[in-house]
Amino acid sequence: MNRHTRREFLRKMGSAAVSAGAFSLLSGCASAGPADTATRKQPNIIFILADDLGYGDLGCYGQKQIQTPNLDLMAAEGMRFTQHYAGSTVCAPSRCSLMTGLHTGHCRVRANSRILMEPEDVTVAEVLKGAGYVTGIIGKWGVGHPPPPGDPERNGFDYFFGYLNMVHAHNYYPEFLWRNEDKVLLDDNRLAAGYQGEQGWSWRQGTYSHDLFSAEALRFVDVFRNEPFFLYLAYTIPHANNEGGRHIGNGMEVPDYGIYRDKDWPDPKKGHAAMISRMDRDIGTLLAKLEELGIDDNTLVMFASDNGPHEEGGADPAFFNSNGPLTGIKRDLYEGGIRVPLIARWPGKIKPGSVSDHISAFWDFLPTAAELGGAKAPEKTDGISMVPTLLGQPGKQKEHEYLYWEFHERGGKQAVRMGDFKAVRLNVHEDPNAPLELYDLKSDIAEKHNVADRHPDVISRIETILKSARTDTERWPIPKQQKK
Repeated sequence: MNRHTRREFLRKMGSAAVSAGAFSLLSGCASAGPADTATRKQPNIIFILADDLGYGDLGCYGQKQIQTPNLDLMAAEGMRFTQHYAGSTVCAPSRCSLMTGLHTGHCRVRANSRILMEPEDVTVAEVLKGAGYVTGIIGKWGVGHPPPPGDPERNGFDYFFGYLNMVHAHNYYPEFLWRNEDKVLLDDNRLAAGYQGEQGWSWRQGTYSHDLFSAEALRFVDVFRNEPFFLYLAYTIPHANNEGGRHIGNGMEVPDYGIYRDKDWPDPKKGHAAMISRMDRDIGTLLAKLEELGIDDNTLVMFASDNGPHEEGGADPAFFNSNGPLTGIKRDLYEGGIRVPLIARWPGKIKPGSVSDHISAFWDFLPTAAELGGAKAPEKTDGISMVPTLLGQPGKQKEHEYLYWEFHERGGKQAVRMGDFKAVRLNVHEDPNAPLELYDLKSDIAEKHNVADRHPDVISRIETILKSARTDTERWPIPKQQKK
């Protein structure tokens, strides 16, 4: 651990068990004045990740009913991306892509399955740690299933507080969370009797995990304000509690419906909106904390979602138009499943109110962070640094020849974006010769009109890409096409 023994680090962050008073985590952490960052060139980097938030769920992306004033302000103070893509259409492979800078044709975790990253997989946390950064993840790890205790530490993080297992993360009132390799019991969420699954599910509502994550994030930036830090704040909002939804009929868990309590909406819809507004509130508090500490002008904050909107736990993407103008939702490789919001804020560096149509994806984050942190990115990466775009120098921005996705659930799917064209192949496990669908996103963002028969040259180029873009493995095979 760079510049910190594990004991010292945990002492600074407070290793005592979390109590029901979530924000009591901030006690004993009073600021000692503004941070001394005047001579430091390395910026702090905060990446905030929502879970199952749709492209249309934020006001700055067209949402009309759910209020997100802080994220809208963040976009007004920074840059909003209109053509940014998640690593996958479900959480585990998407997070693996974000961490490793590899798309799902190359990264180790390509579905929500029982497979984990290996020591040879280099993460953005390892890269930044090698450049002198303190690295922390707060919230949901969920890269592979089920990760053992200490998995984030083995992958470059000095500090971890949250859920290891993506299934455990379904429950917003868990019986326990993890602080590095130590289990933190949440006594007011524990049941003396009743349903208790192997992941510590309970239906007793005491401490809301999201509130703990928000408090811990404030503490992290306060404690490490005088040295470069990378904070990966992986919220679970607005993912559904799938198990809770099956048992009690409403999987959109939130302490209260807030400003939506009197709406003539079904409870799961109130919960969906209230969860997003609660996250928005806490992101606003975090941004205010950076300003209070005097480090906001040396901190790049990015916000995105791990995939498109879901229809679980009583949620309905159509109710709030959560995918905006896009077709498809979580588990689709159509735009609604993988095109996500991306907002970047860095006062004094990113032009306020700017909008970028640069085509980018999760695997670009690692080389971007490496360049900003003065670190060398691994040679094995599918990403391209987005620093020129962030700094308002689009003429210097390198472009992707193509973006590639594969998904190994529901029969298997592949997708390629090449310029304005997007190709999708369904059911590849059973029929690798299935015809490609082709859409011109410039004129058909909703992917309503398949134009494959009009562009045989484009189809031919994409077929070549599909054969070369991926590495076949024993765990993730795709049958070879048969000559007709």
